[in-house]
Amino acid sequence: MADTPKITLEELNEVLAQLNPNGQGPIAPHGETKVEEEEENNHCIKNGAYIRLSDDNMFAWIYLNHPKEGESFYTKSQIIEFMREYDVVKGYHYSNIAAIAKKHVYGREIVVAKGAEPVDGVDGYYEWKVDIVGHKSPTVREDGSVDYSSMSEVTSVQEGDVIAVYHRAKQPKNGYNVLGKEIPAKAAKDEMPLKGRGVSNDNDPDIYVATTTGKVEYKDRTVDIKNVYEIRDDVDLITGKIEFFGDVEISGSVESGVIIRASRNVMISGHVEAANIYAGGDVVIKGGISGGQKATITAKGDVCADFIEHTTVTAGGNVRANSFIGSTVDSRGTVMAEGKNGSIIAGYTRGLFGVAATDLGNDAETKTYVASGYTGEEYTRYLELFQQESETQQILSDTVEEMSAILKRKRLGQEKDKPDDDEALLSLNEKKDKYFDMLDKVRSEKEALAAVIEAGKGSSISVNNKAYRGVTVAIEGTPFKIEETTMSVRYTNEAGRIVNNVSGMNRS
Repeated sequence: MADTPKITLEELNEVLAQLNPNGQGPIAPHGETKVEEEEENNHCIKNGAYIRLSDDNMFAWIYLNHPKEGESFYTKSQIIEFMREYDVVKGYHYSNIAAIAKKHVYGREIVVAKGAEPVDGVDGYYEWKVDIVGHKSPTVREDGSVDYSSMSEVTSVQEGDVIAVYHRAKQPKNGYNVLGKEIPAKAAKDEMPLKGRGVSNDNDPDIYVATTTGKVEYKDRTVDIKNVYEIRDDVDLITGKIEFFGDVEISGSVESGVIIRASRNVMISGHVEAANIYAGGDVVIKGGISGGQKATITAKGDVCADFIEHTTVTAGGNVRANSFIGSTVDSRGTVMAEGKNGSIIAGYTRGLFGVAATDLGNDAETKTYVASGYTGEEYTRYLELFQQESETQQILSDTVEEMSAILKRKRLGQEKDKPDDDEALLSLNEKKDKYFDMLDKVRSEKEALAAVIEAGKGSSISVNNKAYRGVTVAIEGTPFKIEETTMSVRYTNEAGRIVNNVSGMNRS
C-alpha cells in the first residue's frame, strides 16, 4: 500500500479558505488553524466557535465552546464583534446574545440573528354594499327543489343608501436578511375613483352614496343609478324576481312564476301569464294577462290591460280592460270593460266608484257577480266597530274610575291595612294601556271603512249593451239578480232598493 501523502498546515488552511472564503458557511475552522488566527486576532472569540447561517440567510446561530482555563467568559460585545466578522450585521437577537453572555450558554447552537420577511402591500379595493353582479344562479330549497324565482338581474337602491366604501392601499414594508441585504416587498396600488350618475362621494372621498332612487348599473368603473329599469326581452324564471325602486319597463312578455315589485309603475308590452306584480303606481299590460287562477296584480294606482283572465286584481285606482273573464277584481276607483266587446264574464268584480261595461255575463248564464260602492260585509263590519268602540270606551271608563278610587283612598290614608292596592293599581294600569291601544286600532279601522262607505255612495253599474240573465249586481251592499236579459241599463241603489234606468257612464 502506497504511503499517504502528507499535507502541511499552511496547505490545509488554503484548502479551508477555498471551501469557505468568507468564513460564513457551516464549516467550523480547523482547531490548529484557529490557534494561529487567535494569535493574530486576539479580540476574536477563541476555542473553536463558529457562526452558522440558514440557506436563505434569514437566521444565524452561534456555537461557543467553554473558554479555556484561565480565560474570561465571553462578553456581549465580543459575541457581536464575532458575528460581524461573519458579516452578520442585522436582525440581532439581543436578548439571546445577552443571555449567552450572562448565563454562559456554551456547547450548543443559539439563534443570535433573525431577518425580517417582507410585508407585501395590499391593493386598494372597493367594498360594495349592493349587489352589482346580480343573482345568476337559482336557490336550492331544503327539499332539493330549485327556486328560480330567487334569481334577479337588478339591484335597486334608495336615495341615501351607501353604494360602496373604498379601502385605500396599504403600503409595503421591505424585509432584510441577517447579512443586511434588503428583500423588496410587493408594491401596492390604489384604484381610480368611481364615476357615474346618481352617486356622490362629496361628504367623504371613500364613501359613495346614492343621490337618487333607482336601479344600479356598474360597468367599466362607472356607476349609474336610473329611475327606470328596462328589460328589452321576455322575462322568465331565469330572470326570476325583479325588485326595483322606480319604474319597470318590459318590452317582451312575462312568463309564469315571475315576481315583479316596483315602487312606481310597471309597463309590459307583451303578454303576462301566472305572474305576481306589485306596483306603487300603475300597472299597464298591453298584451293582456292570462293568470290561470294563480296570477295577482296589486297596484296603488290604476291597472290597465288588453284583457284580464283568471287573475286577482287589487287596485287603489281604476281598472280598465277590453274584457274580464273569471277574475276577482277589487278597485277603489271604477272598473271599466271598454270597447265594442267590453265584457265582464264570471268571477267577482267590484268598483268602489262604479262599474261600466258593454256586456255583463253571457248567453250561458255563467255565474257572474258585479258590485259597486261599499259591500254588505264592509257595512256590517262598520257597525260592529261602532259597537266595539262603545264597549271599549266603557271598559276604559270603569278602569280609570277604579284606579281613581284606589288612589283617593291611599291619599286619604284610608284602609291602610290593604296590602293589595299597589298590585291592583299595577294590574289596572296594564289593563288601561291594553284597552287604549285597542281603542286606537278600532277607531283607525272604523275611519278607514267610513271613508270607503262615503266614497261608494251614489255609485252605479252601467251596461251599454246587454246585462244577461243570471248576473248578480250589488250596489252599496244590496244585491239584485237579473232575471231577464236587459239592454242598455244603469243600476243604482235608491233607499236600499236596486232600480234601473237609461244607461250612462259613471264617474271615473
